[in-house]
Amino acid sequence: MPRAKRGVKRRRRVKKILKIAKGAMLMRGHNMKAAKHTAMRSGVYAYRDRRRTKRDARRLWIARINAAVRALGLRYSVVMNWFKKAAVALDRKSLAELAMNDPTAFGKVVEAARAKSA
Repeated sequence: MPRAKRGVKRRRRVKKILKIAKGAMLMRGHNMKAAKHTAMRSGVYAYRDRRRTKRDARRLWIARINAAVRALGLRYSVVMNWFKKAAVALDRKSLAELAMNDPTAFGKVVEAARAKSA
């Protein structure tokens, strides 16, 4: 019985791994053993950073809202409490966008929330 060689299957597997590890330094992008390790680590980093990106975006929105609120002479926690009590339907992302691009409109929204919550 002839011996079975792994021609096509092996080549496909190797090409798949090397495609993932493409761009890595030195042997990590060319040597199969090193490339396999690199590809596995890149998957771990990608999984972790998909969550970290969301976390960082929320932190940025909060920082932007806080800066805009401080310019009005108020505190972030107080203003967010007003928004909650006034049942304002805007989330942090849209509030941050408003605070950055249209500070006067943001000030009006804050005043409206203050009036409703009191």
